[in-house]
Amino acid sequence: MKDIQNLKDDRNVDIQKVGIKNLYLPLIVQRKNSTDQIVSAVARANVSLPKHYKGTHMSRFVEVLSEWQNKHLLGVDIRGCLEKIIKKLNAQSGELKFTFTYFIDKKSPVKKMSAPMGYKCSFEGRIVEGINKFILGVSVPVTTLCPCSKEISENGAHNQRAIINVKISYDESKQIWLEDLIEMIESCASCPVYTLLKREDEKYVTERAWENPKFVEDVLRDVVVKLRNTPNINEFEVDCEAMESIHNHSAWAYQHEILS
Repeated sequence: MKDIQNLKDDRNVDIQKVGIKNLYLPLIVQRKNSTDQIVSAVARANVSLPKHYKGTHMSRFVEVLSEWQNKHLLGVDIRGCLEKIIKKLNAQSGELKFTFTYFIDKKSPVKKMSAPMGYKCSFEGRIVEGINKFILGVSVPVTTLCPCSKEISENGAHNQRAIINVKISYDESKQIWLEDLIEMIESCASCPVYTLLKREDEKYVTERAWENPKFVEDVLRDVVVKLRNTPNINEFEVDCEAMESIHNHSAWAYQHEILS
């Protein structure tokens, strides 16, 4: 059958990224000190396309991704999948990203009652000019309590839900577990949030936040310091957004650093 995509194009435009996105598929993700977890992932995959090709072969992306859904993935393992996509499509560079919700059984702080807590996570790989880069991403919901509100008020202080988004890049010969990264991020907030709380737990988290007030700037700086001091991380990106409870806007802070 005639392959239109392999016909020559004469518009002289090299396309930087072309591929597929919003492909839903199950993935098997390795957990720390536990059984694997099957997650529902959304994939985006793309490659470069030289100017002399009319189009890429979309079905080849799906072929490779369908094969890789049966692998027991650590994040850095997606390099093999991306290399196969690039080879199969005769490309010079490519990107692959999986986004998914990862569940951790989390105990309430006082009663120690366990319930699953979901975190939005991502595995992302890039290969450009033969250089591989892996990026691990996670979004962590937390509580922040305003230091200014506490200082000027006789009774109470406003607090809010905040989201800390972290992306880190590290050497593929190393391993940084989602569980460890999430725990570290939560420790930088006024207080973590939980799926299940009884009255004794609610008392604890309320008082914990009161005793540990933080602006978004405080949260961001604490996360940055801990990432700087985490072995094997060579680059990170952090932002914190607090959905203000007394304003019709969010407070926000951002930092990007290359460590090596």
